[in-house]
Amino acid sequence: MTIFAVYIINKAGSLIFHYDNVPNREPAQKTFTYPIDIKFRESERLLVHYGEQGDIKVGYALIAVNGTPVNGKLMPDGQKVLDFLGEASNYPVTLQFQLPRPSANERIMLASMFHSLWAIASKLSPERNSSGIEVLEAESFHLHCLHTLTGLKFLLMTDPGQSGVGSLLKKVYEVYADYALKNPFYSLEMPIRCELFDQHLHKLIEQGPLPGSL
Repeated sequence: MTIFAVYIINKAGSLIFHYDNVPNREPAQKTFTYPIDIKFRESERLLVHYGEQGDIKVGYALIAVNGTPVNGKLMPDGQKVLDFLGEASNYPVTLQFQLPRPSANERIMLASMFHSLWAIASKLSPERNSSGIEVLEAESFHLHCLHTLTGLKFLLMTDPGQSGVGSLLKKVYEVYADYALKNPFYSLEMPIRCELFDQHLHKLIEQGPLPGSL
């Protein structure tokens, strides 16, 4: 069982800290003939948009062509990858794909979206003083949220079978209070860049929840 990520969002909905603990997966590889039967979506990189097959899923990023890593949407020589794949003379071609980690901009956007969804859930609740979203459950992960009295949100992304997340969230909050808030150089609501906070948080995540904790 695994803790995949930690996110801290300030009361304005801005991401002020993140820690990724997602292990790298082996790339999915396949040799294609012309014309390639995968459609790509362009962002900062080329993502599979249509035509998933085998281990190559929608949302996976193209990371290498014929064993050579690509630079986003460009080949090492500066040629556009899509232009290269559009030439029949370049086939057969072997492509490698991998589930990408969120970029910095994507993390900021996702934090803002969760902040908005949390506020909507609080408004929709039939009970007063709702705690908003505490857990979001998906097939491959659970997203747990601790909302503090000062408006901070601490998020843990975990394996669906992970237990003791509630106590672990409180310990993350304690680490924040001890090593970020007490740092004389840290300003409230701003991105957290405190070495001691990083060290103790990493240690806490590696230890995980105590057996039998809630």
